[in-house]
Amino acid sequence: MSAQSSPQSPEALKELAARAAVAYITDGMTVGLGTGSTASHAVRAIAERMATGLRIVGVPTSQQTDDLARSLGVPLAELDAVAGLDITIDGADEIDVHGFNLIKGYGGALLREKLVARATRRQIIVGDASKVSLRGLTQKVPVEVVRFGATHTARALAQLGTEPVLRLRDGAPFVTDEGHIIYDCAFGPIADPAALAATIKGLPGVVEHGLFVGLTHTIIVAEQDGVRTWQR
Repeated sequence: MSAQSSPQSPEALKELAARAAVAYITDGMTVGLGTGSTASHAVRAIAERMATGLRIVGVPTSQQTDDLARSLGVPLAELDAVAGLDITIDGADEIDVHGFNLIKGYGGALLREKLVARATRRQIIVGDASKVSLRGLTQKVPVEVVRFGATHTARALAQLGTEPVLRLRDGAPFVTDEGHIIYDCAFGPIADPAALAATIKGLPGVVEHGLFVGLTHTIIVAEQDGVRTWQR
């Protein structure tokens, strides 16, 4: 097999999708900057375009993205300092390309990501083919909860038919940028994401969850044979 026909790595595909999304950005836009490995490729591609004259203001969805953007010279603003965002570019952990629904939050930034998504005019989700589901949403749903009474919140989640698993890092509970903890909840194939989203959000102690329903406008996925785009 020649070098030209060799399969591209997952990281190369993520970068390809991210660069395709960054092409939607025009001068003067306010841009939501997502969190995770795919979104970081977008931040780097934005910085490259800024070096040739592009002017934007970024709104980061995590401290990790904030640090990366500042290191690359991307000007930033807080969400409360902007009236809205023109575009947000972010990744996802599972993408339903038919229903335009997502599972996000494996990187722990789901709360800020959802706040930014709700404030943006065009949410662009990027990824490689491994993130795409043709059977709807099936992966674990991250649920961010306040630490006070967290075991009681976990019991309430269990009554929805899941076994909440506390997310750990280095043997201790993973703590989000906002000081909360996360339970990862397997529900199996999710027949009605909107209904489940509303039920989870209605539980006392739940801050946010990783079901992103009705928030995505464009999906860009890089595959071995090229880039595919879905528009809603």
